[in-house]
Amino acid sequence: MAPSLQISIPTTSIAQQGNKSYTLYHIQLALPIRTHETRKRYSDFTSLHETLLSTTGSAPPSPLPAKSWLRSTVNNAELTEQRRRGLEAYVRAILDANDARWRSSTSWRHFLGLPNDPSQSQKIRQQNDNAAADPAAWLDLHRSVKDQLQEARQLLKKRDAAATAQEQHAISASAKASLVRAATGLATLDAALSKSASKAKDDSDGDWGQSSRLGEGEVRRRKDMLQLARSETETLESQLKSLVVKPQGSMLSATSAAATASESDKRALWGEHNTASMRSSRRVLGGPAQETDKTRELDNKGVLQLQQRIMGEQEQDVLEIGKAVTRMKEMGIMINEELVVQNEMLGMLDTDVDRVQGKIDVAKKRIKKIN
Repeated sequence: MAPSLQISIPTTSIAQQGNKSYTLYHIQLALPIRTHETRKRYSDFTSLHETLLSTTGSAPPSPLPAKSWLRSTVNNAELTEQRRRGLEAYVRAILDANDARWRSSTSWRHFLGLPNDPSQSQKIRQQNDNAAADPAAWLDLHRSVKDQLQEARQLLKKRDAAATAQEQHAISASAKASLVRAATGLATLDAALSKSASKAKDDSDGDWGQSSRLGEGEVRRRKDMLQLARSETETLESQLKSLVVKPQGSMLSATSAAATASESDKRALWGEHNTASMRSSRRVLGGPAQETDKTRELDNKGVLQLQQRIMGEQEQDVLEIGKAVTRMKEMGIMINEELVVQNEMLGMLDTDVDRVQGKIDVAKKRIKKIN
C-alpha cells in the first residue's frame, strides 16, 4: 500500500433493495492523483474481516463495531454515526499498522477497488501468455483486441461530436485506455505466435501436440491479422493525438463565400456597359485602383486568373490558421490537465502539512506536561 494513501468514511446514505432498506458507508481513498470513493454495507465489512482472519491467521489490529440485534441504523442516526466512526477506525488501523499482511492481501485491495499487487499481476500476465499459446485461445484473444479497437473507434467518434473541451478530454482518456489494452493484447499475441512458429520449425516430425499445431499457411494468415490490427491501432492513435475543432458557424465556408466575387463585381470588371471593350485586349478596370507590377501587363482574363489564385492562397492561409488554432487548443488542454494534477498534489501536500502540524502540537503539549 502506498504510504501517500489516506482513507476515511465521511458520510453515509440509505439504499433500498426491494422492500428492505440498508445503510451504505462511503469509503473515500485519497490517492496521489485523484480521489476514489466506494460504498459498502456493514455485511461487506464483516465478510472482509472473516476473510482477513482466515487468510492471515490473525485478526486486524482494530475490532469491528458490534452488530446490534435490536436497533437498526436505517432509522437511528446516533447508531449510524457510532458505527461509521467504528468502521473508519477499523480501516485506518489496517492502513496504519506496522504489519502489512492485512493491507497486502488480495481481499483488502479488492474490497477498496485498488489495483492488484505487481507480483500478482505478473502471474496473471504469465497465465495469459501461456493460454494464448493455444490456437483457439489465440483467436479468442484476437477477437478481444478487435473489440477494444472497435470501442476506441466509437469513443473517438463520440469525442468529435462532444460540445466542450472537458468532454473531449474525458472521452480521449477512455479511448486511450482501450488502445493500451489492445496494444498489450497484440504484444501477447505476437509473442505466442512467434513461440508457436519456432516450436513448429524445431520439431522435425511436425507433431508437437494436436492442440497447438499450426501450419505455415495458418501462421502467415495470423501474422497478417496481427499486421492489420497494428495498422488499425496506429491509425486510431494518430486520431487520438489530434483533437478535432469544429469552427463555429462554418467559419471557413463563410470566408470562402466572402472571397468569391459577386455578379456585380464581375460585370464591373468585364465592363458590360461597353460590349466593344469585352472583345478588346485592352484593360477595363472596375475602379480607380492603381496598377501594380503584377497587373500592368495583364488583360481582363489575366486579372481574373490572378484574383482566383490570390483567393486560393487566402483560403490556404485560413486553413493553416485553423490548424495553428487547433494546436494551441491542444496545448491549452494539456496545460489545464497538468494544472489540475498540480493543484490536487498541492491540496494533498496542504493536508499532510496540517496533519503533521497537528501531531507537532500534540507533541508540544505532551512535552509541556513532562516539564
